[in-house]
Amino acid sequence: MAAELHVELVAADRSVWSGEATLVVARTTSGDIGVMPGHQPLLGVLESGPVTIRTTDGGTVVAAVHGGFLSFADNKLSLLAEIAELADEIDAQRAERALERAKSDDDDAAGRRADVRLRAVAVR
Repeated sequence: MAAELHVELVAADRSVWSGEATLVVARTTSGDIGVMPGHQPLLGVLESGPVTIRTTDGGTVVAAVHGGFLSFADNKLSLLAEIAELADEIDAQRAERALERAKSDDDDAAGRRADVRLRAVAVR
């Protein structure tokens, strides 16, 4: 069994993160899943939520992901997201304002997106 897996996190408009990892945790329609080197091949549908990547150098990369798919085979994990933002790219104050605006406008979808952004920032 290999000690690392190759991860590609791609959004519809750009490559968000690529590198080697020891663990990736993501939310799927079946629940939260952790993928480590040697995991059984899988294909899943991503739910909106934070994705946590433990890098081989001991670091952590966190991204807010909004829908998409994940695929794992041959120690390669592909996360193909509709929208993905690294936690370091997220302006927490702007996300808080967006959440408040979504609540006042009764916009559930916008509220979920803002909530995921805030959760990703909190994890990093």
